[in-house]
Amino acid sequence: MRTKPAHFIMKKFLLFCFILLAFTLQINAQGSGLSLGNDAYSILERMEIKMGIPSPIHSSNKYFDRKDAAYYALMMDTVSGRFSGVDRLNLYYIYKDNNEFLITDFSNSSLEIQEPIYEKVYIDSTETFYRLKSNAASASTSTESDQYILSKKPFLKYFYKTPANFFEVDRENFYLKANPLIYFQMGQDDSQDGVIFQNTRGLRIRGGVDDRLYFSTSIFETQARFPGYVTDRINRFKAVPGAGFYKSYNSSVFEITDGFDYLNAEGFIGVNATKHVGVQLGHGRHFIGDGHRSLFLSDYANNYFYLKLNIRVWKLHLQNIFAELAAQGARDDRGDQLIPKKYFAAHHLTYRPIPNLSFGIFETVVFSRRDHFEFQYLNPIILYRTVEQAVGSADNVLLGFDAKWNFLNRFQLYSQFIFDEFKFDELVLDQQGWWANKFAFQAGLKYINVAGINNLDAQVEYNLVRPYTYTHRDTTSHYSHYNQPLAHPLGANLSEFIFKLRYQPKYKWVINAKIIQTNYGEDEVDNFWGNNILIPSTERVQDYGNEIGQGIKTNLLMANLKVSYQFKHNLFFDVFYTLRNYDSEVDALDGTSNIFGGAVRLNFWEPAYEF
Repeated sequence: MRTKPAHFIMKKFLLFCFILLAFTLQINAQGSGLSLGNDAYSILERMEIKMGIPSPIHSSNKYFDRKDAAYYALMMDTVSGRFSGVDRLNLYYIYKDNNEFLITDFSNSSLEIQEPIYEKVYIDSTETFYRLKSNAASASTSTESDQYILSKKPFLKYFYKTPANFFEVDRENFYLKANPLIYFQMGQDDSQDGVIFQNTRGLRIRGGVDDRLYFSTSIFETQARFPGYVTDRINRFKAVPGAGFYKSYNSSVFEITDGFDYLNAEGFIGVNATKHVGVQLGHGRHFIGDGHRSLFLSDYANNYFYLKLNIRVWKLHLQNIFAELAAQGARDDRGDQLIPKKYFAAHHLTYRPIPNLSFGIFETVVFSRRDHFEFQYLNPIILYRTVEQAVGSADNVLLGFDAKWNFLNRFQLYSQFIFDEFKFDELVLDQQGWWANKFAFQAGLKYINVAGINNLDAQVEYNLVRPYTYTHRDTTSHYSHYNQPLAHPLGANLSEFIFKLRYQPKYKWVINAKIIQTNYGEDEVDNFWGNNILIPSTERVQDYGNEIGQGIKTNLLMANLKVSYQFKHNLFFDVFYTLRNYDSEVDALDGTSNIFGGAVRLNFWEPAYEF
């Protein structure tokens, strides 16, 4: 039988995606997502712990929907007596950032809570600014709300009419928000000569039409010189954390010749098939988990092309992600050729039996086909392991479980457990360190208002990843994208303790402190001990006697202190200090860095590199 060419099959796949999107345009839609790292994540998560009120957000699936964020903030605003002044102002931060979704029909909520219905009351048909007016049937009189906030002095009359948006259009059936992205950081690493810096400029636009379709797109360009340990990692893996193609960058101004220049973009279009079923097609990243790390899917790697389905009904949230990944990086000496492709499919089902307790199951498969996506993996509710066996392939399947429990209005316990490969008798009965007992484990605790101090929050987390976890027997199906891990940034063969403090003494001030102690085993030049997930597992040193930290024993300490001041909405000034101590069994690899610096950022969140 003649095989159809790859471009024909891919066209069929894309046609399927767009037919699905076209069908869903007939129904109402939700909104775009909060950028990963946005301060709203800390605000919303601590509110859920503190208040114990049911949230529409299943917090392990990030990013959060902006409409859900605005909805939950409005819910919190109805509660009195348990908020500090900073808490109340933080709610207004969310209102300002998501003002297109201040109008929420509480009566149609899937939550068993009855609240007033709000509608837009337009003040001026030309300018189309509005306030919120209660339409509750039980209300004897209508009252207006000032949650939709206007700027006192718009810039040049047309810009920053509201505090959060450089330019916006608010019509009854259409909204558009446009904002610049700016991040400029400069500092000094005492382990190398010259300055380190990052200069990022960009633009983000989001909008919606007819309350049915929503979209978001952003593009940003960066020139940077990183600390020496980051540069070493980039040169080793030929990949900038969180980025794709890059070029060398030289600057006569800063007198440097070892910088990097790269352009990145993300964007998506989304619709809802029904009130509870959403579809999204885009290019971006995701994060699954409640911890600082994710052992399921993190946002460390470069953006990727994806189709995402979200089904939220009753106490369930099912999220499916189907994506195309790069099996290598753009700098892997391939010449003028396309980067080899691979694919992954993932689904994560969370069940929340009561408002403060949730359980989840996660499964993902990474596979490489020379000419097509494996369409059987498009089934959103099947176990991928059964499909893998049915098609007769040896794809890389991982299965995980997670849980979260909020209790005493102060604490949150969370965990993740993921299996790559394992045999019960080898893991439990014989316990001889079989190489294919590949698994990872996370446990964490969050504590808000520590010792009764308002807005002082702590988090402690432990991560463990067995050697060879996330690897595969071939050179492409490892759990990575663009030479970057899709889970823990350091790969595998590690144990790690993380301690974080976040203190917001005043609304405009935030102090973040973080200590990360990681013990891991690095691979030797000629011996693969299970740290670098890009190396095929067939190159392992031994079948038995494998333990965490084998290879070149390494202790890595990262400590960071950052103080941020919000001068205007989403305009921050930062000062920071970072200590990195690298203690290796090979003395020649030892090193300590002290990094001082400052940054200005507008609508931009902290970069993700951290080793």
